[in-house]
Amino acid sequence: MDKRARLIEKAWTAIAAVRDPEIGVPLGQMGMVRGVELDGSTAKVRIALTIPGCPMKERIAKDVAAALGGLGGIDGVEVRFDSMNAGQRGALVSSLRGQLNGDRYFADGRTSVIAVASGKGGVGKSTITVNLACALAGAGHRVGVLDADVWGFSVPRLLGIESAPTSFDGIVFPAQAHGVKVMSIGLFADQQAPVVWRGPLLHKTMRQFLGEVHWGELDVLLCDLPPGTGDVPISLAAMLPDASVVVVTTPQDAARTVAERAGRMASRARLRVAGVIENMASFTCPWCGEETEIFGAGGGEELASALGAPLLARVPIAVPLRAAGDVGLPLVIVDPDAPASVAIRDAADALLEAARPRVQLPIVHARSGARDGDHEGSVQQ
Repeated sequence: MDKRARLIEKAWTAIAAVRDPEIGVPLGQMGMVRGVELDGSTAKVRIALTIPGCPMKERIAKDVAAALGGLGGIDGVEVRFDSMNAGQRGALVSSLRGQLNGDRYFADGRTSVIAVASGKGGVGKSTITVNLACALAGAGHRVGVLDADVWGFSVPRLLGIESAPTSFDGIVFPAQAHGVKVMSIGLFADQQAPVVWRGPLLHKTMRQFLGEVHWGELDVLLCDLPPGTGDVPISLAAMLPDASVVVVTTPQDAARTVAERAGRMASRARLRVAGVIENMASFTCPWCGEETEIFGAGGGEELASALGAPLLARVPIAVPLRAAGDVGLPLVIVDPDAPASVAIRDAADALLEAARPRVQLPIVHARSGARDGDHEGSVQQ
């Protein structure tokens, strides 16, 4: 293979890895890359859009140009667009549908499913969930979050997601933020309107979120459960028989007592309790440095002992942890060295170790990131 042919092959590979900005699937996987040629040092690329007049074609052209920018020997990029015909579009839809989960969700051993539970609200379960997700994503893992807290959804806001998920011919693609895929009723519902649903509708919604959403390949799926032992945790326990459970509590004895019920419910549903995270463990005065256990002490250790599971982390009370969530920027991203961030990354590392049999990629530590038809026009870049 001569030098020119090798460069064209490298260009094909780079373009195929570019992701569709709406759907999030690589262009190569979607069959959108139709041709790559070299005219001197200019790469001429032909892309087949899924629909004529796609509003994202300028973005696609820029991403393709960026992908080729690092290849030596290419000084310019010209992207020309075609449209898929009905047959090609139908084949793409069939291919994407073929990747959707069937009746058994994430049961192929490739994805570690971790349900994050609590006995009562107000213990910071959702904040812990999104920070765990971002810690894992930052370490190189492919992470999804299913916000199963239908009545008290907060994951979209905590991750700064304001737009609804993309759909394509009846296929729904999760929203994404900070490298994390997200599905939540909060992406569809009026933020101020209460969700007044009962068991059958809740069960149907969870089935749709798991089986009718194109999650793609995930290493870890975190499920933010509603507090307590109601319809949603029971339904998910049946749909995700291989899931592990992390129970979040505060040191307060009252919180520990009700959290134990959630943990025991998981055990009765034959789900493994992977560990306990104690949130709001203590507060350190920023002026004098004195540490105060505002909500008491020992609740996390007692809960872990009662459930026969490890205490994964004690996360301190921290104003930045709350403030970062309010603006959609999890603390592990904006201040990875904060004590609360360190504690959460410790918990993420421990969860990876507990999930080792289910995660196929090499273990990556959250702390360090180390691995154990017709032309529609053209765009010049």
